[in-house]
Amino acid sequence: MTSSTARVDLDGNPVKPLTICMIGAGGFIGSHLCEKLLSETQHTVLAVDVYNDKIKHLLEPDSLPWAGRIQFHRINIKNDSRLEGLIKCSDLLLDFVFESENLSAVKLFYVQIVWICIFKFNESESAVKLFYVASLFYVASVQYFKALTVNLAAICTPADYNTRPLDTIYSNFIDALPVVKYCSENNKRLIHFSTCEVYGKTIGSFLPQDSPLRQDPAYYILKEDTSPCIFGSIEKQRWSYACAKQLIERLIYAEGAENGLEFTIVRPFNWIGPRMDFIPGIDGPSEGVPRVLACFSNNLLRREPLKLVDGGQSQRTFVYIKDAIEAVHLMIENPARANGHIFNVGNPNNEVTVRQLAEMMTKVYAKVSGEDSIETPTIDVSSKEFYGEGYDDSDKRIPDMTIINKQLGWDPKTSLWDLLESTLTYQHRTYAEAVRQSIAKPLAN
Repeated sequence: MTSSTARVDLDGNPVKPLTICMIGAGGFIGSHLCEKLLSETQHTVLAVDVYNDKIKHLLEPDSLPWAGRIQFHRINIKNDSRLEGLIKCSDLLLDFVFESENLSAVKLFYVQIVWICIFKFNESESAVKLFYVASLFYVASVQYFKALTVNLAAICTPADYNTRPLDTIYSNFIDALPVVKYCSENNKRLIHFSTCEVYGKTIGSFLPQDSPLRQDPAYYILKEDTSPCIFGSIEKQRWSYACAKQLIERLIYAEGAENGLEFTIVRPFNWIGPRMDFIPGIDGPSEGVPRVLACFSNNLLRREPLKLVDGGQSQRTFVYIKDAIEAVHLMIENPARANGHIFNVGNPNNEVTVRQLAEMMTKVYAKVSGEDSIETPTIDVSSKEFYGEGYDDSDKRIPDMTIINKQLGWDPKTSLWDLLESTLTYQHRTYAEAVRQSIAKPLAN
């Protein structure tokens, strides 16, 4: 149920309801953030995405306790002019409402616009646009006229970085430019989701294998304000994603420095949980290659060996989606503490090699499914075989948590075993039967 108690920020100030334009709301992170905001706050969400499969349960029926506080707008930000209206709509109402001094004036304004649309323009294109914008104005107005843009839109699947480098660059840099521009020009606060991949390779990865400095945290712990961003050569197109993400970060930072844009940048470190990615051939393309946890989940569901790229020696940390969403919630409701900062959001306590992750997932899945593990649970494959030419990778991604702990008091809580158990339980319940049926069809034919 939606919380009815008055909310306060970390400094004891009342939190006023916000109108949040969430771009990419239909994805893994967006769906969990929408759930959090709708069930625990009075904020309104203007959910922007091409798909809404992962948030359908939040949109229907009208009897839900948050009915009226979420609207879904099917918009592709590449080429839809409505995006600017969504970002700036609450500001356009701001002066009008304060001058009118009561909400009934806003309602009257909305009714007048509808009347003009019906009786003056009939069904012309101008009427449709005017009616659409007026509706957005009204939704924004009933939430005390504060607003925020959260940008989650991205191509963020490693398999695409090699095979679709142009789409990767356009999605993560070019398509994000208008969002930054609209926020800056309209004095709109922006929370932008970047990636831990902007750090690239660690300093320690360039040291000899037997160097004791490789074990010195100074050479591999990633800090927002001091760690360099080290990428591979240009022909290693795997770095197209990281470069695009770093460049949009630099643009946002420059807009803050030169034009006063209020911003927060989030660098996620492998957020894990239900609804992550897709299972190839079930709710995604058969030839698709999702990220590591969904890849391993797919192998487990199909009782296939888990494929370890280059022996699975890369080290990663994993954080539970609900822990991570709590961090974002704190950023949203504590702008004085979050503005102008870049935040690592991860769990350094959940550090494993990819091989260790595969071994742990095999054990967890056997527990939640009740099935014995297969005889050969893992096989090694080369990165060239798995991803194609041009692939490269970072050796470690271990976040320093000093800044987010100091500014927001946030620490992740969920252990790796617990987050895997929660996620694989969801994967098994959601996909096991569909996978069994997809395997049986070719055999029947």
